[in-house]
Amino acid sequence: MAYRIELSTEVVGELDVLDPQHRKPILKFLHDRVAKLDDPRTIGHALPGSRLGEVWKCRVGDYRLICRIEDDRLLVLFLRLGHLREIYR
Repeated sequence: MAYRIELSTEVVGELDVLDPQHRKPILKFLHDRVAKLDDPRTIGHALPGSRLGEVWKCRVGDYRLICRIEDDRLLVLFLRLGHLREIYR
């Protein structure tokens, strides 16, 4: 069963200010790869120190997406989006 995708207001805001050449691959990744998965943990990696591995990171080009996977609701909630050199600050 596929997971549903939700974007936080912060991610929506970051997408709005990105150039189309960066925005398009990120949206394609979300809709063509993540939305069709039965287990979203097959892409990306758990953040070190995450409690029970519930916070994950995915890389799309030079950008990282930080998400929380909620198995009980079949939801992948994307919390942050940022360039590799800025996302972990």
